[in-house]
Amino acid sequence: MKMKRAVLVILVVMIGFYVTAVVQAQGNEPTDDEVNEIAKGLYCPVCPNTPLDVCETQACQDWREEIKTQLSAGWTKDEIVAYFAEQYGERVLAEPARSGFTSMVWILPVVAALLGLAVVAQALRNWKGGEKAETVTAVTAPAINPDTLTEIEQELRRLE
Repeated sequence: MKMKRAVLVILVVMIGFYVTAVVQAQGNEPTDDEVNEIAKGLYCPVCPNTPLDVCETQACQDWREEIKTQLSAGWTKDEIVAYFAEQYGERVLAEPARSGFTSMVWILPVVAALLGLAVVAQALRNWKGGEKAETVTAVTAPAINPDTLTEIEQELRRLE
């Protein structure tokens, strides 16, 4: 009887360890949300301008599966994104790197916006300043010598 109890206790303990191992193994499996969080930052290699998380091509499904495998292996988001950029080039990144020549992507819009604001501000200042009333001065005809005026009138009569 004691032997049966001992075997039963050992069996229950082993089942407990097995269930714990299965639960822990399932806990390492990344969710679709975790995969899509990374896939959102990558573009499809086949479809232009289509994020990886919404594309349904076979290539994108394979990439998402690869991301899932890498997450299961303990890779971080930055490591996975760097891996895809290294393998397929920076064209697969949804957000270009903020260094070197690509930093212009981040700087130029800010510069353009500031220049645009300066132009609008100057235009408003000019427009507002143009509303001032201007003084109109009457133009008077230059004085003509009476002798010259008489000569002109005589010439006009002769031509008639």
